[in-house]
Amino acid sequence: MRGRIIRSLLPLTLAGVLGVGAAVAATSLLRSGGGTVKTAQSAKYGPVLVSSSGRTLYRFTADRKGKSTCKGECASSWPALTVKAGSKPTAGTGVKASMLGTMKRSSGAPQVTYGGYPLYLYSGDAKAGETSGEGTDGKWFVVSSSGALVKHATSSGSGSTTSSTTTTTKKTGWG
Repeated sequence: MRGRIIRSLLPLTLAGVLGVGAAVAATSLLRSGGGTVKTAQSAKYGPVLVSSSGRTLYRFTADRKGKSTCKGECASSWPALTVKAGSKPTAGTGVKASMLGTMKRSSGAPQVTYGGYPLYLYSGDAKAGETSGEGTDGKWFVVSSSGALVKHATSSGSGSTTSSTTTTTKKTGWG
């Protein structure tokens, strides 16, 4: 009887351990940025800032230079791009090294900044190149290589003319 109970609980225990391990790994991947900021071509928004793993970077309009206002539950959905204490971010392709820096978060972690503004990842972007956080609450936007907020999609038509369309605003309750 005892052997049967153990055999029936073993798969559940194993699944729980693997699930926790996957969640920890996913959180670690999402929060780490490797410290390199580079640009990537977004089909919808043109050249935008991304982390070393290709994850799109965002700015929060409620932030000010050198000050992050995204904490608690907000930071769960919008994790800060951080580097290890004592490290500096690295400028990759298309990024101006003079615009990269760090600021100290309330937790003490060094958050990467561009043009003085804190940078974030979005938990809703499942893989490199996704921009599903764009326009959320009308306060979260992808960032161009100049440090500007990208609030409009670019048209990828056949001509050299580009047109703008307004981004749909999503509501999440953050901000």
